[in-house]
This record gives sequence, C-alpha cells and structure tokens, in this order.
Amino acid sequence: MRIFSFYATLSRMKQLTVVFFGRTGSGKGTQATLFMETLKKADPSRRSIYVETGERLRQFMTGGSYSADIVKKTLDDGKLLGAYLPIWIWTGLLIDEYTGNEHLVFDGVARRVEEAHILDSAMQLYSQGEKPKIIVLDVPEPEVKTRLLKRARHDDEEEKIAKRLESYDTDIVRSIAYFEKSPTVDFFKIDGHQSVEAVHKDVLKALGI
Repeated sequence: MRIFSFYATLSRMKQLTVVFFGRTGSGKGTQATLFMETLKKADPSRRSIYVETGERLRQFMTGGSYSADIVKKTLDDGKLLGAYLPIWIWTGLLIDEYTGNEHLVFDGVARRVEEAHILDSAMQLYSQGEKPKIIVLDVPEPEVKTRLLKRARHDDEEEKIAKRLESYDTDIVRSIAYFEKSPTVDFFKIDGHQSVEAVHKDVLKALGI
C-alpha cells in the first residue's frame, strides 16, 4: 500500500524542486542521492538534475586557470567562497540542462544569504506549480565532527572542519533563516541524528510522498 501511495502521489505531481541544507557531515549529500534514486525508480519518465556545487567546484579547481587556483586555495584553507563562483556554477548548469520537465535536487547551494536571494529568484522563474521544498538536516555539531573525522577525506582535518562549521554558523544559517521566512517555499527541518534510512523516510514524509 505504501509503495502504491508513493507512485500514485508522484504521478499526480509536477516537477519537484528540493534543496538540501545541513552542516558539513550532516549527510545531506547522502540524502540527496537517495532521493534522486527514489525519484528515478518512481518517476522513470522524468529526468532529475542534481545540482551539487561542492563536487563541481572541486572539479573546476583542477582546471589550472587563475580562478581555479583561487578556488583551490580558498577551499584548501577551509574557507567559504564568495557567492559569485557558486552562482556561476549552478546557474550555468540550469541554463544548459534544464528543459522545464526535470526534477531539480540542490545540495551545497546558497551558502551565503546573497546567493539565497538569487536561488530563490531562479526557483520562482522555473517553478512548475509546486512550491520548492527546503530540507534542513539538523545534526548537532559534535556528531558531525565525529562523522567527518571517521570519513577521513583529504580536506577533513580538524582545523579545516572547524572552519567549515564556523562558516555554517556565521553564513549558511542566514540563508536557512531567509528560506524559513519565505512564503515562496515549503520549509522542513529533519532530525538528521538518526540512521540513514530513518532520515530518508522522514524526508519523504515531509514531502508528502
């Protein structure tokens, strides 16, 4: 019955736009990927576009240009980029790939409030009847530190982790607050301090799926 309800719900829905927020290490990338997989199985006729600026910026900084070198140094130092380059990354992707029919899944966008304003205007431009959905994964800072140290990625040194968490508390929370007050989106805060499966279930429930 649950599977039938899920398929029936999606069949009645138009294009979905979902934006994931959360501290580094909160699992937002994992949840975005799981959601993409769910959409693919349930709505195979509609493509999904995954807008993940972190990975795209890491690819960009290997290009050898002056701008790539600036991005590399900034990210290697654990600092937050200004809004210009992330906006260029995801707006270019939408302009090149979005046809008006795809689901849109955003991860790692609007890390500064000025970018949130631009993202909001873009989502309103491309809205197909359904309000964009904002999903915030709420995970305590000590827990994400533990997760990141276990992950042991090259940029997961304690000093860099501390800088990324600081940028969340000083910058990204302002973007989240902007969307929480916005009448143009549906806003949901999810307890991310659960198993991956439980968080995914809560995400689907929040979206009414």
